[in-house]
Amino acid sequence: MPHDGQDMTLETTTSAVLPNLLTLTAAALPPVDALLDKAREAVRAQVTENGRISGALIEQNQTAAHGLAWLATYAQSLTQMQKWAENLTAAGKFSEVEQLIHQIAFGEYLWQLYGGIPMSQGEILRLQDIGLTQDDQRAMMSPEIMTLTQSGNTQAARTRLVELMQERSAEIIIGASGLDDELEMIREQFRRFSIDKVEPYAHDWHLKDELIPMEIIEEMAELGVFGLTIPEEYGGFGLSKASMCVVSEELSRGYIGVGSLGTRSEIAAELILCGGTEEQKQKWLPQLASAETLPTAVFTEPNTGSDLGSLRTRAVKDGDDYKVTGNKTWITHATRTQIMTLLARTDPETTNYKGLSMFIAEKTPGTDDNPFPTPGMTGGEIEVLGYRGMKEYELAFDDFHVKGENLLGGAEGQGFKQLMQTFESARIQTAARAVGVAQSAIDVAMQYALDRKQFGKALINFPRVSGKLAMMAVETTIARQLTYFSAHEKDNDRRCDLEAGMAKLLGARVAWASADNALQIHGGNGFALEYKVSRILCDARILNIFEGAAEIQAQVIARRLLD
Repeated sequence: MPHDGQDMTLETTTSAVLPNLLTLTAAALPPVDALLDKAREAVRAQVTENGRISGALIEQNQTAAHGLAWLATYAQSLTQMQKWAENLTAAGKFSEVEQLIHQIAFGEYLWQLYGGIPMSQGEILRLQDIGLTQDDQRAMMSPEIMTLTQSGNTQAARTRLVELMQERSAEIIIGASGLDDELEMIREQFRRFSIDKVEPYAHDWHLKDELIPMEIIEEMAELGVFGLTIPEEYGGFGLSKASMCVVSEELSRGYIGVGSLGTRSEIAAELILCGGTEEQKQKWLPQLASAETLPTAVFTEPNTGSDLGSLRTRAVKDGDDYKVTGNKTWITHATRTQIMTLLARTDPETTNYKGLSMFIAEKTPGTDDNPFPTPGMTGGEIEVLGYRGMKEYELAFDDFHVKGENLLGGAEGQGFKQLMQTFESARIQTAARAVGVAQSAIDVAMQYALDRKQFGKALINFPRVSGKLAMMAVETTIARQLTYFSAHEKDNDRRCDLEAGMAKLLGARVAWASADNALQIHGGNGFALEYKVSRILCDARILNIFEGAAEIQAQVIARRLLD
């Protein structure tokens, strides 16, 4: 028996962590992988016709196919959490906070595999929806998994985690990132920039529906945001996608609009790097890196959405140049930019992706009085709930002039292929933005729960409140590790459309759940526009839609798993 208060405290604070935690979680992975294999076989049987995967049958069996995508995302999430825990252990950094996060993550996600994975608020995926039987699921009834599901995500574990979170409230994030010191130095730099230059003003920008001030863009350019991953020979810093994740995460933690400014340049630079001629790279990449030129992406049309192969905007040869006619929508930051990466149909005989071409279309930046001064181009603002700092627009083109030298790659018919090459990086960055938004929700919810007193004590002392905070921290950590993994794969020149898609799929759901829980912790005040959490909720909602809506993302993941 303990003989003094100090020993009693030690016994109490260490009891929430399961003995032999890493051994338990390592043993849980093979049964999960076996379950995934059975699920893949079951879904493949449902969508195969004449020995080939049928797109029509995938559509008919969407719940099963999308459920497979979510199951695979959970399996990969647990795998990456295990690697994170093992690496931290080897580095001597697997403290009680990390142990509790790891334990709760496994306890919760293993239970969700049993009982149902939330694909959205009203759609719970059960394993039988995929076509798995009770016998198929018995592989999950190993002693280690049963221990983790019964004793991993307990109120004691959640309460203890939040006690430790309060002690770490001044630190950058809850739980070690697992990244190297150089990347953490980058994080600290951009966290400081967000605290000083973004967070104090973001809510006013949102409420007043104002464009992010040019001074912020100029300071971001000085910090190297726009040339972060552009190779040094083209004026950039040549840093990793992992560094891009950290920067996007911390800027989005301050305000998603600021974090998304870098996305415009990232997409444009990736298009030019992957598909441009050497002359195009030499001309445009240094301008993008310095933010001398700001880009916008002009892909989506009013009646196509995610069906880019059905685009109708046409580009017709006019001597050596082109004339573009058609309508585009959901164009972010359209007014102040100098170039548009514009996807249009150059082969009028086609009705699919094969006739599409990509252009670097030059335009004159607009003003408040004249937002679109370039001849052949008009536009109007789309009023939106959140994600307001760059504004959204509908654009109309009528014989809009594009130089022939600005046909990306110098060849027609390559536009869709060129765009597909950018999706890995775009989705990795979107996942990082989602992690940043989720973290911002934790920041405001934690502070409010500490400050707000009800029934004689702070909100954070109520188990339902602390439980929400704990799960926000745990799921943000899971999404963070999945995002870093996808960036690592990209940095090592490995195909990672599957991993990037999983990171984006989970990250968007986590950001929304985190923002929703943060608002709930605020109670009625969360519904008041004056509180930051109202903005964070609006901003979080878009993450499940752009760069591929969750349903499209799950469809893409499922197709890759079945091929």
